[in-house]
Amino acid sequence: MRKSMAALAVFAIACGGGEQAAERSPASDAQQPAAAAAAQPAAAGTGTVHSVEMLLTDAGAYVYRPAALTIKPGDTVRWLNVSGFPHNVAFWPDSVPQAARSYLQGKFAGDAQKLAALSGRLLTQPQQMYEMMFDGAPAGTYKYYCTPHLALGMKATLTIQP
Repeated sequence: MRKSMAALAVFAIACGGGEQAAERSPASDAQQPAAAAAAQPAAAGTGTVHSVEMLLTDAGAYVYRPAALTIKPGDTVRWLNVSGFPHNVAFWPDSVPQAARSYLQGKFAGDAQKLAALSGRLLTQPQQMYEMMFDGAPAGTYKYYCTPHLALGMKATLTIQP
């Protein structure tokens, strides 16, 4: 397990990893079932990795699965583009804790293709993802949505425990 985690870390760095709010699609993630939303230990050992799928359901609904997620500081959230794309992750500035606005702006700062200050780029390919570590994030509720599918109800909530 330790060797596979090290190999994944080396692969991620070689593919432009290391960005805190990055778009990635490593082969190892493409081989994992998209429905695997279970928490996994983070490679850096600082927290847990939680997966959130972005998808179009068989019933025709655009959703984040799970739509509500609770994490701890130091955990990572991985938003995976499964179907019905393009998708993104955009936080409402007025519905995140006051101190979180500048925190989130810093997370998206390195993304030249972001759609807004608290929003990431559009993911247009299957298995593309955002991965964001919430290290030092203020506790509270963070409401977010998919810009192209907001009118269709694609929104979710991330709660960061103290």
